[in-house]
Amino acid sequence: MIIWIASYPKSGNTLLRSILSSYFYTIDGVFKFENLNNISQFPNTSHFMSLGIDPNNEIEVFKNFINAQNLINSEKEKVKFFKTHSSLSRMYDCNFTDLKNTLGAIYIVRDPRNVVTSLAHHFNLNIDQATKTILNSDTFTEKTAKTCRVFLGSWNYNYNSWKNLQKQKKYLLIKYEDLITRKKTIILKVFKFLKMLGMKFEIDMIKLNKSLKSTDFNKMKNKEKEETFFEAVLDQDGKRKNFFNLGPKNDWRKILDSNNKDKIEKNFQKEMIELGYL
Repeated sequence: MIIWIASYPKSGNTLLRSILSSYFYTIDGVFKFENLNNISQFPNTSHFMSLGIDPNNEIEVFKNFINAQNLINSEKEKVKFFKTHSSLSRMYDCNFTDLKNTLGAIYIVRDPRNVVTSLAHHFNLNIDQATKTILNSDTFTEKTAKTCRVFLGSWNYNYNSWKNLQKQKKYLLIKYEDLITRKKTIILKVFKFLKMLGMKFEIDMIKLNKSLKSTDFNKMKNKEKEETFFEAVLDQDGKRKNFFNLGPKNDWRKILDSNNKDKIEKNFQKEMIELGYL
């Protein structure tokens, strides 16, 4: 069964994956970039090649999301984490996932005024373009050599879509800002959720503390200076951009102009009030 680590892009998905992968997939709890391979992204092109489907055939890919998940879950009784930026939606008359394949979902949300500035840096956009992207209800992610496209939707559509798992008690919402300021408390909350879903594990506080310490933003930023982080994108000159850019220091008050700020707050007012961002 799959536990989704879902989010709109640039919302803290990598940080949560880093903590969970260093805790669950290492002996000592110390984070390494390669740990993230244990929590890969869905949909990956390899998932569809295994089914004999051309990953470039978008309609067939969307129609076979659940078949790909059935294959992933053919190993019974094993829990697998997967990262996704997909909305929990229906495209080409097919659902992204179903309850047969989904054990639960952890959704990470971030203040959209900070998402937009981080998105601009990551995808080589200006702030106007990044704002247009998060407001666009028809947005898809870009296909890469390893990953297939998914339907992203706008920032608020993506956030609202995953709430559909609430009634089945398969949904946990965490805020990026809380993950930064109250990291241990939030991860213990995540662990409680995982146990509620049926995962069986003992909480090793020594190992957890090592996982939290080794995933400190500044340590990861320095690590990226010494090692290649392959999830970082290439800039227009073909050079790999820093993935770990501003992190907790990304403050929309210092970066975001009033015009784009007003657009975001107007369009996402309901959700931002609900989340305490307004």
